[in-house]
Amino acid sequence: MKRKLGAITIGQSPRNDVIPEMLPYLGDNVEVIQAGALDGLSYEEILEFKPEADDYVLVSKLQDGRSVKFAERYILPRLQDCIDKLESQGADVILFICTGAFPDIFKSKKPILYPQKILHGTTPSLIDKSKLVVITPDEDQIVQARDKWKETTGIEPLVINASPYSEEDEIAMAITKLKEYDNIDVVAMDCIGYTEEMKNRIVKETNIPVVLARSIVARVIGEILNP
Repeated sequence: MKRKLGAITIGQSPRNDVIPEMLPYLGDNVEVIQAGALDGLSYEEILEFKPEADDYVLVSKLQDGRSVKFAERYILPRLQDCIDKLESQGADVILFICTGAFPDIFKSKKPILYPQKILHGTTPSLIDKSKLVVITPDEDQIVQARDKWKETTGIEPLVINASPYSEEDEIAMAITKLKEYDNIDVVAMDCIGYTEEMKNRIVKETNIPVVLARSIVARVIGEILNP
């Protein structure tokens, strides 16, 4: 019998730009069901979630392809609704497909997995004596990303921004910045929106090892859900 992975996006579901790249690592025994915190909302309604000073900033993608930036606090109740919906559909495990940091407020009868914890838990072991560089989507996320990595890992990384959702080639700009640094041990792509193609571009252009959030998370989930 197939196991069900309940995947929650902070944007709108389904995330057909993310889940297909995760499936090979999950195994044939896993069925993915999805829900989104912004499902059912118009673009104008989502714009009302604009971050203010001291808000924790999130970035995600809508079904029409547009990227949106919003404050986490607006979607917390909606995330609980997603958990409840996926549980009712038989999810065995709940996964937030977002590397953001979330408060410990959610209730579920099933395990809830957070990519941020998986990414922060594995990446430090890959660092020797040099630098960690973290790539985050938006400039407004740089400080909160640096602070969160330092808080959870004890490492203060260099953080640069490059959106995976922009019409501009921001990955090329990130590659240019990476070439300016010396002694980088590893690059962590700190957003589920970054693709394997983006990772491969960075590796090819810089020859620096890269940890991609979506694939490392999928590998861990595959371990959990497959016999």
